[in-house]
Amino acid sequence: MYQNLSKFKLPKNFRGKPGWYVQLWWIVQDTLFRWSPQIMYGWRRILLRLFGAKVGGKVLIRPTVKITFPWKVEIGDYTWIGDDVVLYSLEEIKIGKNVIISQRSYICTGIHDYTSESFDIYAKPIIIEDEVWIATDVFVAPGVKIGKGAVIGARSSVFHDLECAYIYVGSPAKRLRKREVKNRCN
Repeated sequence: MYQNLSKFKLPKNFRGKPGWYVQLWWIVQDTLFRWSPQIMYGWRRILLRLFGAKVGGKVLIRPTVKITFPWKVEIGDYTWIGDDVVLYSLEEIKIGKNVIISQRSYICTGIHDYTSESFDIYAKPIIIEDEVWIATDVFVAPGVKIGKGAVIGARSSVFHDLECAYIYVGSPAKRLRKREVKNRCN
């Protein structure tokens, strides 16, 4: 047998909070967060902070963003998170300052061990450094670190760490060229 899901067990304290707390967050997310008008960025920042997220100033998070466990998320100042982005935060997700995560991207810290008959689940943190742009519909795999100023092209898949200040495209994402910025002073 390749997998026997009757043997699956969630690791102890995997969620980081009790089940009732997780359910409360999911109810708040599907109502107060999701139903909030587009312009109520401050309201969504407050809700995330109430549930343990570390959210910097002037962060713009669209109401359709899904965050599994906000107490495992850190977002730096002036970051934008677009429509229908999923932060699957089974482990820590650290997002730097001035980052853009465009619509429909999926930042995934969790994975199953397909070699285990009990299909064990585990998670690895994701780090997205300052000034990164993740374009639309990008998948970022568990354990990845994306270096400062990197750009990941639309519909790319990131399975390994990416160096800073390069443009990456494809599935798997491959380095295309150095990122150049017009009129930039160091």
